[in-house]
Amino acid sequence: MKIEDLLSVAHTYGSPVYVYDADKISSQYQRLTAAFSSVPHLRINYAMKALSNISVLKLMKKLGAGLDTVSIQEVQLGLRAGFAPQQIIFTPNGVSLDEIEEAMHLGVQLNIDNLSVLEQFGSKHPEVPVCIRINPHVMAGGNSNISVGHIDSKFGISIHQIPHILRIVENTKMHINGIHIHTGSDILDIDVFLYAAEILFEMAKNFKDLQFIDFGSGFKVPYKEGDIQTNIEELGERLSARFLAFCQEYGRDLTLAFEPGKFLVSQAGYFLVKVNVVKQTTSTVFAGVDSGFNHLIRPMFYGATHFIENISNPEGRKRFYSVVGYVCETDTFASNRQIAEITEGDILCFHNAGAYCYTMSSNYNSRLRPAEVLWYNGEAHLIRRAETFDDLVRGQIEIEI
Repeated sequence: MKIEDLLSVAHTYGSPVYVYDADKISSQYQRLTAAFSSVPHLRINYAMKALSNISVLKLMKKLGAGLDTVSIQEVQLGLRAGFAPQQIIFTPNGVSLDEIEEAMHLGVQLNIDNLSVLEQFGSKHPEVPVCIRINPHVMAGGNSNISVGHIDSKFGISIHQIPHILRIVENTKMHINGIHIHTGSDILDIDVFLYAAEILFEMAKNFKDLQFIDFGSGFKVPYKEGDIQTNIEELGERLSARFLAFCQEYGRDLTLAFEPGKFLVSQAGYFLVKVNVVKQTTSTVFAGVDSGFNHLIRPMFYGATHFIENISNPEGRKRFYSVVGYVCETDTFASNRQIAEITEGDILCFHNAGAYCYTMSSNYNSRLRPAEVLWYNGEAHLIRRAETFDDLVRGQIEIEI
């Protein structure tokens, strides 16, 4: 998107506001599918927890994606967006058997990640095909909160518990149609990913009726100029060759599945805020904006870096600013960051705001959540209005005190 397009959105819909570029989402999807074009059966299930607006889901469906869901509400949103049940995989963690059975009745693909539920479900519904999520005990990911395949992770069934899995499958006669791993987010080392893949291939030999192998995702995208990222083309070339060779060993073609979230939507997102105050202290120049970690928590939660651009003065002289929010506690987006000179009233643009930004927002400090806009076919389309005070109190029940 061009700067003038972003400024137009801010002028029309106010700030703060989230903007998503449909063309960038499409190009990322096409880049991923092109990298694995040699695989006859490829399935890209968009990890909708990254950005779950229904209009974005509809765009994913138009591109040809399926959905990766982690809650029954995400399943319902996917169905609401027009996805067929067979296009949705349900990969929850720590949920009740009731929720898994609810998803079963909706007809989606189930992915089970613990022995207890596997045994309970197999005993009650042996005829329903399920996928098994394996924990490969491979450490990957850019932050401990998003590394989910290591030995101490709550996710997946340990590879060391394969005998237990096989015993449950044999005793219940349940049908296993897929196996799955997800090591974590922000994967840089392709060899680590391929090492985990080998573990999964070895695991797959225990099941004779598989339809797909799901490698999760976690591909790293750049967050700043010169930032390193996952080489999708190299991964596609190397993993495709190994996957096709495994299919020959297995005796038939299987579907290769991925569940990208951040890779598809992160770079497509922009978060626009207005500078309320420029405050000079004895050691720092603060740019205080009309938002906070109630709208974009990643810098405070993960220590994530978002490139910040002053789109009101893009060619201005660079100066050092700490960009902070209006939440009543430490609320820092960036410390001592070089940004084109800022004046009160300027619009700042946070890049890489498509993934895990709006979906992790809240009403902390009783602040309202912002609008979302999709830039589609060269035009701005409001896809979620900004909240009002009525939205804030909706659901509350006042009693006589």
